[in-house]
Amino acid sequence: MKLLSRIAIPLIALTSPALMACPDYLDHEMRRLSSKETINFCEAYSGKAMLIVNTASNCGYTPQFDGLEALHREYQDKGLVVIGFSSDDFFQEENDEGDVAAVCYEKYDVSFPMMATSGVRGKDANPVFRGLGEAAGYPSWNFNKYVVDTQGNVVEHFGSNVGPDSQKLRGSIDAALASAD
Repeated sequence: MKLLSRIAIPLIALTSPALMACPDYLDHEMRRLSSKETINFCEAYSGKAMLIVNTASNCGYTPQFDGLEALHREYQDKGLVVIGFSSDDFFQEENDEGDVAAVCYEKYDVSFPMMATSGVRGKDANPVFRGLGEAAGYPSWNFNKYVVDTQGNVVEHFGSNVGPDSQKLRGSIDAALASAD
């Protein structure tokens, strides 16, 4: 009898609406950049809107890290999570993970989650970008931005040339945050 009551509590937690609503493409665990820590996106960000970006350290768009960090600081208390995915799919990423981390954390003072380098397009895409790519198109270059609403639906996909200060991007973020209401 006592054993049954111990089992019932975790089952209730597993059937919470927030976890059940998480889409398959986010139900994965990936390693943070320059860390042994992993993040399961469903567990960590369930019910939050997300701005997911594929990044590279040696790209003409790399200075967008400043704007992404500004978005993160401005919107984090409103429920937005900015997540960067380091990728060398376009051959503009450092080979050494420590060098990638130095660009992100030291040069651009990034405080939002950055994931370890992985593929973001085609058959080598990590599971998150496979889901994003199937839903809204794969990145055609570095610093593509995907706005995901609080239920995990891809709201909009923006190319590299749409910067973090774009009013169109901000409008999409505002709409994704409103999906929580």
